[in-house]
Amino acid sequence: MALSNPRLCFILLSLFPALVSGLEVTTTQVVALEKAAGQSVKLDCQFTLVPEDSGPLDIEWSLLAADSNDEDKVVILYSGDRVYEDYYQPMKGRVHFNTPDPKNGDASINLTGLKSSDSGTYQCKVKKAPGIGSKKMKLIVMVRPSKPRCSIQGTTEEGKNIVLRCTTAEGTKPMQYNWEKTTDNKLLPSTAVLDPVEGTINVRNVSTSASGTYRCVASNRVGSDDCVLNLLITPPRNTAGIIAGSIIAVLLILILLAIILFCFCRARNRKKYEKEICNEIREDVPPPKSRMSSERSYIGSQRSSLGSMTPSNMQDYTLKSQYNKIPTVEEYERPPSVAPLPPPTNVAPLPPPTSVRMAGPNLSRMGGIPVMTPAQNRDGSIV
Repeated sequence: MALSNPRLCFILLSLFPALVSGLEVTTTQVVALEKAAGQSVKLDCQFTLVPEDSGPLDIEWSLLAADSNDEDKVVILYSGDRVYEDYYQPMKGRVHFNTPDPKNGDASINLTGLKSSDSGTYQCKVKKAPGIGSKKMKLIVMVRPSKPRCSIQGTTEEGKNIVLRCTTAEGTKPMQYNWEKTTDNKLLPSTAVLDPVEGTINVRNVSTSASGTYRCVASNRVGSDDCVLNLLITPPRNTAGIIAGSIIAVLLILILLAIILFCFCRARNRKKYEKEICNEIREDVPPPKSRMSSERSYIGSQRSSLGSMTPSNMQDYTLKSQYNKIPTVEEYERPPSVAPLPPPTNVAPLPPPTSVRMAGPNLSRMGGIPVMTPAQNRDGSIV
């Protein structure tokens, strides 16, 4: 048993040159490559063959999965003297072999129009039975910084605290930000605190000497870009004057609103009053009574009554106290419902008329015209 072990080792050593000989990948490329998005990259894979490698040549490039549970993605393949380039749809039309005939010992590929999704670990595997060889390399596709945006946070007033900020929408980290002043003494304010990772400058108790033009440069390992900012620090404002002016402005606005509201209410009330007057139903006022016409009509009626009387009934008429005087204004205007006042007692009665009767011939001789007088009752009315 002890002799058999040295013999076995001798047999294995004799076979070792045959095991280590054959296909070999001789690429000396670095393990990791860093490229910017949009650029092109060449992934080297050089190999050598030996006479014992007599089988068909197969070359396979694949993108290894980050998770061991996922499958690797074949990017490009050479088999049976034919190239297959459409295995991986995201890289269709962007991946090619470096030479038209890879069997000459050059299995390198070129990637064009790099994208950030192209980052990963690639493996070149060459097979030619019985030989086999492989090589892994890492590709990092970095996105260069986009145009940064410079902004100011805070009040640009003397004595206040402000922050100058620089940000980019795109760019592969780690990102560096550098601020510089391009005017005057080209020195940042003495109270400024620069943060190159966040891209900010904190300035406390800023003074007017900080006014000027500032430039921010955003950069990473594949590129850089910049932006410019103009900073103007103003003197402190008169707070008391601003407050007083604001109060006066508010009072004027309130007075103006009060005047407008008063005019509106007044116009509305006037319009409402005119509308009520137009809709009101009025009663016609009776015309005033004429004293002279009433008295004249009364006197005329009395005269007509006296003219129609004969001497025979004059005596009865004289006995009626109501025919011996003209009614006063108060008696005339008294409503009919009020009883007439009694005749005055201090008026002397008229003397009785003489009962003189004249014959018809005498009246004719004197030029008179006999008139037939109708009979009257005791009250003086015509029968």
